[in-house]
Amino acid sequence: MAKRVQLVLNKDVNKLGKSGDLVEVAPGYARNYLIPQKLAINATPGILKQVERRREVERQRQLELKQQALEQKAALEKVATLRIAKQVGEGEAIFGTVTTQEVADAIKESAGLEVDRRGITIPDISQTGTYKAEIKLHSEVTAQMDIEVVSN
Repeated sequence: MAKRVQLVLNKDVNKLGKSGDLVEVAPGYARNYLIPQKLAINATPGILKQVERRREVERQRQLELKQQALEQKAALEKVATLRIAKQVGEGEAIFGTVTTQEVADAIKESAGLEVDRRGITIPDISQTGTYKAEIKLHSEVTAQMDIEVVSN
């Protein structure tokens, strides 16, 4: 059996690895598919140093993003409760529901922070009252906020 070849991936390859990973594959797979498709390059000492530098830069960038998310969480915790006014019918039932976009707009108005609405998780809100919302600011940082739904 032929020996394996070490390559560094340029792009994510399904069931093999992510971009920048050092992988060992069969020589035919490398020669006939990965290298001609520009999915990988041969692992030389210079290439390995470049990959290591890129990983370090990416790690620093992720730390910076996490620090920004922690600062945003602190700013959000200063705002005790978000108030959202909705039109109310019989039995304190609201017309429609409170959407994540409304919560994001309320956060921008009260705390002055831009929050992606896709990172906001709220329960189904169909009546006035106080509810808990979870806001994901980073993969490792989430903030809890109270939402008070009142009639306008």
